[in-house]
Amino acid sequence: MFKLILAFPALLMLLSPLQTATVPTSDIKDSQDNALLKRYERSFIVAYERKAFAEFTLPLSKLEEVPGKKDNMNNQAYEPKSKKVLEGPYTRLVYLLPAGRSPVEVVRNYQEEIKAKGGKVLFECKGEECGGHQSRSSSGGGGDMSLAMYLYPKSRVTQEYRSTGYCAMMEDIKDQRFMAAALPDKAHASVLSYTVVSPDANGGCSAINERTVAVVEILEGKAREQKMVTVSSGEMAQAISSGGRVALYGIYFDFNKADVKPESNATLEQVAKLMKDSPGLKLLVVGHTDNVGGFASNTELSRRRAASVVSALSTRFGVGKDRLTPFGVSYASPVASNKTEDGRAKNRRVELVENSPAPK
Repeated sequence: MFKLILAFPALLMLLSPLQTATVPTSDIKDSQDNALLKRYERSFIVAYERKAFAEFTLPLSKLEEVPGKKDNMNNQAYEPKSKKVLEGPYTRLVYLLPAGRSPVEVVRNYQEEIKAKGGKVLFECKGEECGGHQSRSSSGGGGDMSLAMYLYPKSRVTQEYRSTGYCAMMEDIKDQRFMAAALPDKAHASVLSYTVVSPDANGGCSAINERTVAVVEILEGKAREQKMVTVSSGEMAQAISSGGRVALYGIYFDFNKADVKPESNATLEQVAKLMKDSPGLKLLVVGHTDNVGGFASNTELSRRRAASVVSALSTRFGVGKDRLTPFGVSYASPVASNKTEDGRAKNRRVELVENSPAPK
């Protein structure tokens, strides 16, 4: 009996209901509007993402099936034939609209604001005109990709399960409307609006059933801030000699890709000089990521990025492959918190770790 009494609180915790969505009365913590676009009146932010610099693909035509291609949820892949691949400061805002508002009303209001600012609508669609699956948001597998999945796949959703933000992005939808626009000063925006379909009271998301959601993504037309200076070969040698490793922030990749970008050449040249000046040195080339996406996918991404660095140093800079060993650790070794963009930026890096035999 004594053991049962002790276990009872734990049993109650196991049997307690999971979190459920609620109708918000304020924005989620640490979120704010982007100055380029106002929110729809009396709407609240339920999910938010801000990156100092990111890549965003803006669809400019309907999604069309790509034969033989699947996404990472085993959905049939769809892509627009016309699109803009953009880079710059990125904001993603998911708003829950007041009751009784429709997706078409939301999109029309954003269009009016964009035109008033001197912007231009580049593409708009509704329902089947948008292509892909019409009743899916960012969630689902084994079927057809939706527009929401193309813009923001499930792997990037980090909101707590059955929170209002999670429900707004993961439940079934209807009455889909989409708009892509150009803003002054080379900025761009997209607005995806739909109505949530979640009538099941036991599903945890019914509080926002029949409520309209507006997903606003803004890419500002500013150049990337070059905060990370190129580390010289001498500085690399000193760091490796004293600490066994050196972190490099001057090797660049596009979002979720492993190809080394051309602006990495200055840092790669210094690594090549380091290897030439230290002919006995062998290195582990270790890829590190932030925590956007799953651990397994980031492990593979970090491994491929490390391998790309080794390949670039070998083929383009003449460093022997036998002296370089690629390795990926995902986000297992952060140097800062992944809760902020500044922290995630510090965690995205390539490290050179000494791999030479220990002296006997």
